[in-house]
Amino acid sequence: MAEVKNKEARIGVFLCHCGTNIAGTIDIEAVKEYAKTIPNVVVADNYAYMCSTPGQNKIADAIKEHDLTGVVVAACTPRLHEPTFRNATAAGGLNPFRFEMANIRDQNSWVHMHQPEEATDKAKDAVRIAVAKASLLEDLVPKSVPVEKTAMVVGGGVGGMQAALDLANAGIKTYLIEKSPTIGGRMSQLDKTFPTLDCSQCILTPKMVDVYRNENIELLTYTEVEAVEGYIGNFDVTLRKKARGILTPAEAEARGIVGGGCTGCGDCATVCPVIKPNPFELGMAPRKAVYIYHPQVSPLIYTIDFDACVKCGLCVEACGEKKAVDLESKDEFMTVKIGTVILALGYDIYPIEKKFEWGYKNYDNVITSLEFERLICASGPTGGHLIRPSDGETPKKIAFVLCAGSRDNTSTGKPYCSRFCCMYSLKHAHQIIEKIPGAVPYIFYMDIRSFGKMYEEFYYRIQNEGAKFIRGRVANITEDPVTKNLHVNAEDTLLGRPVDMEVDMVVLAAATQPSAETEKTRRLFGVSCSQDGWLLEAHPKLNPCGTTTAGVYLAGVCQGPKDIPDTVAQAEGAASAASIPIHRGEVELEPYFAQCIEEKCAGCGLCVNQCPYSALSLVEKDGRKVMQVTEAKCKGCGTCGGFCPGGAIWMQHFATPQIVAQIDAFLLGGEQ
Repeated sequence: MAEVKNKEARIGVFLCHCGTNIAGTIDIEAVKEYAKTIPNVVVADNYAYMCSTPGQNKIADAIKEHDLTGVVVAACTPRLHEPTFRNATAAGGLNPFRFEMANIRDQNSWVHMHQPEEATDKAKDAVRIAVAKASLLEDLVPKSVPVEKTAMVVGGGVGGMQAALDLANAGIKTYLIEKSPTIGGRMSQLDKTFPTLDCSQCILTPKMVDVYRNENIELLTYTEVEAVEGYIGNFDVTLRKKARGILTPAEAEARGIVGGGCTGCGDCATVCPVIKPNPFELGMAPRKAVYIYHPQVSPLIYTIDFDACVKCGLCVEACGEKKAVDLESKDEFMTVKIGTVILALGYDIYPIEKKFEWGYKNYDNVITSLEFERLICASGPTGGHLIRPSDGETPKKIAFVLCAGSRDNTSTGKPYCSRFCCMYSLKHAHQIIEKIPGAVPYIFYMDIRSFGKMYEEFYYRIQNEGAKFIRGRVANITEDPVTKNLHVNAEDTLLGRPVDMEVDMVVLAAATQPSAETEKTRRLFGVSCSQDGWLLEAHPKLNPCGTTTAGVYLAGVCQGPKDIPDTVAQAEGAASAASIPIHRGEVELEPYFAQCIEEKCAGCGLCVNQCPYSALSLVEKDGRKVMQVTEAKCKGCGTCGGFCPGGAIWMQHFATPQIVAQIDAFLLGGEQ
């Protein structure tokens, strides 16, 4: 890199047309000519696509030709192309952090597309402000930290399992954390998958076994993340292993019980006198206080529900010499060090009873789609025979209400599309036609969204099989108190007339929402979320698996509603991204972190409590307390600098003189 310290500022300004995104509104030539008049600017140029190879070459060549000390690119958002133009700056021989970007697309041409003159003036302001900062930029050098060669996946659904398998098969030791007693997630509750109609368990259970048997995966079920410390490459994660009350063979061996531990025989559950609703069957089947959710669980280890257990001791006697039951077991804590982590936290079903007009939990024969899955599933509480909850009869007319709580801008619904409801409702219609001769499904829909591979063909197939489609949102559902039949009231918007249809059963395709533990877990790992509560990716197009917290990645529905193929695809992408720092062995950190000017620091500690990333601490130096920054944890947000009463914090790349120069450039038009 060329040495430019103490040189007089020589700035190059480069304007991007971004096709017509910018040039269609802003007068690029006028901005370029204006830029040439700004103090310290020695060259101004423009190009149709500055991010392309010819555009980047213009920047690199101009740096060499004009001996530039700083570069300003007026284009799109730094979130999209800051790394691109940093590389172009470095290719010209300058330190890459002597580059500043002016966003004249998102913050200008897009929002002022019908005001070209005003947009052009605003672009001139943006360029002038960027030049003011670029004139004061300094060389910065990124730092590297070593990366622990282990990874963690939080969530044991199909996305989490796929990510864990990919990491493990790449030779990386991986902790797979699941809060439930078994892995499998939502997919294990499904009967079939669309559009191929594969048996869900037939696809999923081999993968569950692969996870359990993989030597590089340490599977920790019935375990939750309790605390997180550290940063990319060096996370210290404290885990709570909830009291299971049943010893695994390995745990029994560790206690000196030869040949002991749970074998999954179920003798304990047979004698247990306590009966509770099984949450896996959504309360439609019972389980004992000592239980497994279903016969295909992995690992096949029973669990005691200590909230229900009366500690009668019958299970201890039934277990006999295996000595697997420990009624006095307590929660245990363990801390593991990991390099990167993938969050695959899944989703919950929106509590559709909030939409009282559809009668869920008030009318026996109004059920959700997930309850339908369990009723129609061969391993479900009815052995795959669809029955009406009110009387056990087989329904012949079944109404499906799509977008139940989704695409709903009322205060009680969710404004987003849950994406897979249309397709699984078509699958349900097929299952009814297939299993119940003479039965007719009626599908009330707003639009059918069949965007995936072979989805549209599946839609036509269900139409040809005899499903009836009624385009209109259901206003309300009422019940005949004698027959328990239901009246679905809607408007058929294609025929333009109201509909009052009597049916035997109604299935609500309820919306999805972030899982209950999403909020707690995201805060532990410092991950942002959207206004809907879904975890926020670093960039929706260019980095959909990453987050703004280095070393933390996303897989599956916790990032937003998606079907199984998209979940698995994202899990594979997240595993690939999470493995890169581990394989490299070290990771380079952005040099945008705070620095303490120790002679000014009074050791008051105000900044320590304000830091949202726990990057600051007070240490003893030369007989007095001063603030110290853990650079790897600092994100350069500037919160500490804003609170420091003594001005003792220097924010690299966002230093006070640079910010003041920008303000001057804006308010005074560059005049000092």
